[in-house]
Amino acid sequence: MKLQWRKSSYSESANGCVEVGSSPSVVGVRDSKLGDRSPVLTFSRRAFAAFLAAR
Repeated sequence: MKLQWRKSSYSESANGCVEVGSSPSVVGVRDSKLGDRSPVLTFSRRAFAAFLAAR
């Protein structure tokens, strides 16, 4: 599955950031410094929304 990756504009040129990728059904999280070689944590969109809403 091909994800569209992005990272925060606050990271500027730093490579030690978390990237988030999305597709119509899932959201992935990876380490930007490893790029395509990074392991990816994959969540359903519903599970990722619950993660973001948790306090």
